[in-house]
Amino acid sequence: MITVIIPTLNPPKRFGLCLAALVPAAIEGLVSDVVVVDGGSNDPFVGELAGEAGATFVKSAKGRGTQMAFGAQDAKGQWLMFLHADTVLEQGWEQEAARFIKHIEIGEKTQSAAAFRFALDDFGVMPRFLEKLVALRCLIFKLPYGDQGVLISKKLYQSVGGFKSIPLMEDVDIVRRLGRSRIMLLQKKAVTSAIRYKTDGYLFRMMRNFFCLLLYYLRVPPRTIERFYD
Repeated sequence: MITVIIPTLNPPKRFGLCLAALVPAAIEGLVSDVVVVDGGSNDPFVGELAGEAGATFVKSAKGRGTQMAFGAQDAKGQWLMFLHADTVLEQGWEQEAARFIKHIEIGEKTQSAAAFRFALDDFGVMPRFLEKLVALRCLIFKLPYGDQGVLISKKLYQSVGGFKSIPLMEDVDIVRRLGRSRIMLLQKKAVTSAIRYKTDGYLFRMMRNFFCLLLYYLRVPPRTIERFYD
């Protein structure tokens, strides 16, 4: 039913955990296939790890938007889930996802996409503070991060034009095209790596992310924004 698409580029150690969290859903038949789209990793074991997990490993041009669009082209499932390689879905996510899909397919909900609850794999005050800020952003603006995963029917994905081949803000771009009314927020967590925040400092990284988002809404080209992000 669901094709999971994971873009990779020298993925972190959490990649194995990311794949492992999909196993229960695959056993139940909810996940029909997993496609790992690599953008040019230097690590030759990325493909081996994907293969050992039963995933299809393909290569494309670099860039998350480009890679995810490439992976969606030949997806077997009627539902697509885009997931970052450093994100691990909370146990039981498949049950909530299945309910969401069922409600849409029987007509109880209108066609929409879903994202999981943002969480970080770090301890302390700042990670919890950031999680609350993201929750507030999602509540008010219905603007989840790509780290939260995107669960969407193939029909709706195609109708809005899918992911664009832009170097940055591909998640914000597709969410804007979907619109607030077609974004649902699930309760299960998508636990993502906090390495960027710990490396750069939480406040600095948060301000940088906000600045990049502001530039995007001011219609600054994504390639220009990318310089500030990196």
